[in-house]
Amino acid sequence: MIAVIQFGGSNCDRDAVRALSDLGFEAERVWHEDSLPENTTGIMLPGGFSYGDYLRGGAMAARSPVMNAVRDAIEDGIPVLGVCNGAQVGCESGLTPGVFTTNASARFQCERVYLRVENADTPWTSAYEEGEVIELPIAHGEGRFEIDDEGYEALENENRILFRYCDADGNVTDEANPNGSRGNVAGILGDNESIAVLMPHPERASLPTLGNTDGRGVLQGFGN
Repeated sequence: MIAVIQFGGSNCDRDAVRALSDLGFEAERVWHEDSLPENTTGIMLPGGFSYGDYLRGGAMAARSPVMNAVRDAIEDGIPVLGVCNGAQVGCESGLTPGVFTTNASARFQCERVYLRVENADTPWTSAYEEGEVIELPIAHGEGRFEIDDEGYEALENENRILFRYCDADGNVTDEANPNGSRGNVAGILGDNESIAVLMPHPERASLPTLGNTDGRGVLQGFGN
């Protein structure tokens, strides 16, 4: 069972459960003050505005009681995926390096973007080909990925960058970078490839009725 953690202010938890269920997974929402179900086989940190994004996006949720249980689950090999606000929570809690901060535009951005698959040899990207371009929506005001030089070099050298923002032809350019993220980074791995965060929303591009299923491959990572 995939536990979709519901923080106060989460607003993509129902979307995540629906998308995962459509893919054949058993999924349910778990309140952040409750214990993880014993049959948890995966954990998703969904999008939204946990704690109203007071202080910083994800900073307060990262200190929620459930995150200790998430760390214990990681030790047991349970996969974890953080999306948008969940990606901020992942970074703020140290599951993944770097930080997601205020967009270069200093405004909230809701639009479709193109992503280039940088590493197809992970559970979260094995449904794609390296270099493949997919289209996913973004909806964030603090989506700019930042990390120091040493950390960025480690991500590149260890092949832990999952996606970069690009144009429709796969060119990684400043113009194709919607929020000013360093290196156009849109998604990364933690120390363990079973841990991943990304700012775009795969669950919003997973149902055929939405007209775009490019995000299904990311969510399928829970079964790999």
